[in-house]
Amino acid sequence: MPQPATGKQTITTPNHWYFATKSAIYPPIMSNSGIHFRKMNGLGNDFVVLDLRDHPIAMSDELARAIADREKGVGCDQLITIENPREGGTAFMGVRNQDGGVVEACGNAARCIGQILLDETGADNVTIETLAGDTIASHADNGNITVDMGEPRTRWDEIPLSEAFQDTRMIELEVGPLGAPIMHSPGVVNVGNPHAIFFVDDVDAIDLGRSGPMLEHHPLFPERANISIAQVLSPTHVKLRTWERGAGLTKACGTAACATVVAAVRRRRTERNITVSLPGGDLQLEWRESDNHIYMTGPATFDFEGDLDDRLLAGAGA
Repeated sequence: MPQPATGKQTITTPNHWYFATKSAIYPPIMSNSGIHFRKMNGLGNDFVVLDLRDHPIAMSDELARAIADREKGVGCDQLITIENPREGGTAFMGVRNQDGGVVEACGNAARCIGQILLDETGADNVTIETLAGDTIASHADNGNITVDMGEPRTRWDEIPLSEAFQDTRMIELEVGPLGAPIMHSPGVVNVGNPHAIFFVDDVDAIDLGRSGPMLEHHPLFPERANISIAQVLSPTHVKLRTWERGAGLTKACGTAACATVVAAVRRRRTERNITVSLPGGDLQLEWRESDNHIYMTGPATFDFEGDLDDRLLAGAGA
């Protein structure tokens, strides 16, 4: 939850063009200083959130990259926009990765936007529209947020893959020496975006920073893919690390955790209700048999808020 107000910190060095403050109240989107933002995170997967419902702006890849730049902008893994609903939901959530590219979904961001909308409306649950479909958010125990991430897609053309695989629980893809690969036979799942999950004996023994970008751009993935390595610790506990397309190594990827429970259950490695431990902390995942939906529970943390400097916007051509 937001912390008590501590005053405004003005940051106008060439490396950080924004005005930041911590406040117990979310102010209007626009101010005399420029465009208002909130900085939030889900287990360290961090976001700049722009509420564009009353004051829309033209968002571009260049502007998104400028805001996400950790040296000259605010800095984030993903830029999130809250927009007016398009299909009768509570609000639409737009997602752009650090490289400026549009992506369909982000589970950790859905919890953060869910927190904002739940506090704003006082409702028991809210519907967050995304390019991947609707996500339902509700309050959980201990201040956590649960999001219904919908049904996974597992057909090869839904993920999508560039060639047909009848069984996507294990596809023919490996990394390492011929005959002795260090990673092989990933399960592939689409949970709003494409995921490939490699099951390994020790996630800390794999240089994901090296193999991740190569696999992200592998010809098998025409829309690129999020690459994860998963270590099954028990039938109810998995350790996970993820290379996120367009963002790189991340402390947490919510959709990767969702994809992992599906991949693990399909290969009979875990139960349907598990803890997924990521570098940033733990998420609770349930792939519910009754409705085929994936439910993810975890924290949504407010960091600070501020106003983007006009020079940042001008430099990005906004």
